[in-house]
Amino acid sequence: MATTRKRKASRNAWGKIRLLPSGRYQASHIGPDGERHTAPMTYSAKVDAQAWLAAQHTLIAQGNWSPAAVLAAQATQKAQTLQDYAERWLRERTNSRGERLRPATIHEYRRLIAGPLAPLAPRLLADITPAVVRTWRTDLLDTGRKTQTSRAYGLLNAIMGTAVSDGLIALNPCTIKGGQSTNTGRKVLPPTDAELDTILDTITPRFRALVLVAAWGGLRYGEATELRRKDVTITRDDSGEVSLIRVRVDRAVTHTSDAGFQVGPPKSEAGIRTVALPPHTNGELLAHLEEHTGRFPDSLLFPAADGSSHLGQSTFTKHWYPARRAAGREDMPFHALRHYAGTRYAQTGASLRETMTRLGHSSTSAAMRYQHATGRDDELAARMARRV
Repeated sequence: MATTRKRKASRNAWGKIRLLPSGRYQASHIGPDGERHTAPMTYSAKVDAQAWLAAQHTLIAQGNWSPAAVLAAQATQKAQTLQDYAERWLRERTNSRGERLRPATIHEYRRLIAGPLAPLAPRLLADITPAVVRTWRTDLLDTGRKTQTSRAYGLLNAIMGTAVSDGLIALNPCTIKGGQSTNTGRKVLPPTDAELDTILDTITPRFRALVLVAAWGGLRYGEATELRRKDVTITRDDSGEVSLIRVRVDRAVTHTSDAGFQVGPPKSEAGIRTVALPPHTNGELLAHLEEHTGRFPDSLLFPAADGSSHLGQSTFTKHWYPARRAAGREDMPFHALRHYAGTRYAQTGASLRETMTRLGHSSTSAAMRYQHATGRDDELAARMARRV
């Protein structure tokens, strides 16, 4: 018979710590007045809850504890502004794998707090009501920045949700249905075969292989520019000819003005993968390894001009922009090559799961965004014909 596991409060030598459904820890103790007193906030780590109990025990032992002091601490904690609370939230926030936020993510969140969320930043958490949020969001949408509005609302929703768990506010004021789904409606269109050929013919030669890896392997920019010689596996047939080249993706590089280049795992666990590249890219990739890649296992495949540093995206765009202009696609970001890869792979007959694995997607909705119609309706309709 199945049994239901109950959450249990742990007791130290003094005081009580309870694991809340949110995954955070709540500490409390019985004071000299005989009443139970709870910490003015919850904690992401049990050790922090233990530290609060230890401090309260010391105050009691020194005769400096009082119910009024506890209430004052609670009032001070609840009187936080969004700006102050957001900073602590950024320090303590972890992702779905329990890891601290990456520098690039923190940089982006701080940008949103200093930008779109700036009108709300000086407000007390308790003063940010659903009505205030609606007005702020409407004003931001009126500026035409739909994507920024969506991202800022999503961040605010996450921060205020934690504030509820901390007991600082009673309800999350972010109650707008679809508030995080607003976007500009602009779609990333992959290049056509002819446009890709023009880009490859036009771009600075040492970047041709980078474009090929993105367009045929579907790697993100940060994944491709962290590839090293040791990540490349070359398979040869009995005659010694190269039959297959694979690249192993288990790292990615990001860059922010604050932290510089930071190497870490890919965007998600699904991003760790091995990608086989189509045979027609073999010659170009082998030539690139010979001419532009160092001889050591840790040598970057696509380094900066000095041959050893990571290639900054701002540096690469100086070569990418003229190439896409030559193809008549000044609207096209480098990321569109990943869309090209997803579409072409699906056209081979790959299943959705296989396409997800190749691109490193963890959800079907994300994978579907990388598959585009290619104007083959006449050809596909002809295939539907049957003999009468």
